[in-house]
Amino acid sequence: MILEIKQIKSEAEEMVNERWNEFLELRKNGSEIDLFSELSFCVLTANWSAKGGMIAQEKIGEGFYTFSLEELEISLMKVGHRFPRARARYIYENRWIVGNLRNLLSLPVEEAREFLVKNVKGISWKESSHFLRNVAFCEVAILDKHVLRLLNKYGYIDIIPKNWSKRRYLEIEKVFKALADEFGECPGKFDMYLWYYLKGKVEK
Repeated sequence: MILEIKQIKSEAEEMVNERWNEFLELRKNGSEIDLFSELSFCVLTANWSAKGGMIAQEKIGEGFYTFSLEELEISLMKVGHRFPRARARYIYENRWIVGNLRNLLSLPVEEAREFLVKNVKGISWKESSHFLRNVAFCEVAILDKHVLRLLNKYGYIDIIPKNWSKRRYLEIEKVFKALADEFGECPGKFDMYLWYYLKGKVEK
């Protein structure tokens, strides 16, 4: 698998680096509202798609923080989200974290990730890893269904988990990190090369 992905590295590298620079800029200069928008994007992509989340993020913008619950739900309906009511409520009820996100990013990454899982609605191990990667923490793995299917196909994992415990997530993340090391990139960047290998594009 790694040899196959290495074959597309040169054609994907510029796109990966451009996206990574966006993540670095968000981490360095993003406002609390910008960071909350990215967290909300990660809430939306669970059981949906990165493309859909990016469209929603572009159209809703600061509305993740300013819209009423009803306005947020209607906006998610308009962009075709599968679960507009539930996701709108999650985002609405997560607004308490605005003003605390910059402090969260100053914590060790494992501490920040566990805090998000325990305290933020709609955020589990995958989504918390997604958010932290998107603010340029490169040492976490986003273990979504596409990645898990690939790991299973090539025999790196025996089964695809239906639910995540901390122990199970970290076990498979360890496998992913070893593959990233073999590829020659940190896990956060390796994920983008993996997506390019699977989909022919670099999203986030």
